[in-house]
Amino acid sequence: MSYTGRCYCGDLKYEFDKPIHSQLLCYCRECRYLSGGEANASIVISENSFRFTKGTPKTFKRGDLEKPRIRFFCGNCGTHICVKSPPRPGMLVLKIGTLDDHSWFSPQSAIYCIDKQSYQHIPKEISSFERVPKA
Repeated sequence: MSYTGRCYCGDLKYEFDKPIHSQLLCYCRECRYLSGGEANASIVISENSFRFTKGTPKTFKRGDLEKPRIRFFCGNCGTHICVKSPPRPGMLVLKIGTLDDHSWFSPQSAIYCIDKQSYQHIPKEISSFERVPKA
């Protein structure tokens, strides 16, 4: 099965194939910067199954970190599409709000709950972790 998505303005479009390795909510401070305050709702997919079908994304990585994440976003509207994360080699963390249809999204876990704010709520039916689950 193939999934499709895009940025807000439509300058970037993408597609990817299954599998979806995980569905999660992240409450870390970095994700709250990027989301505007709420937890980031994301899925983890294989990097080699993902392709941009329209446009070329801009990238950003912090220069003050030894192993920074590489963020892919639209240079026109600023929509954050996905992240290449050193702790997840060969994977991409894709922002579910950019999918054409994300009605099926059902988070399996909440991570970095140590950073959760009092106004944020974790669904009772999912596992939550202070940082990330131990492998």
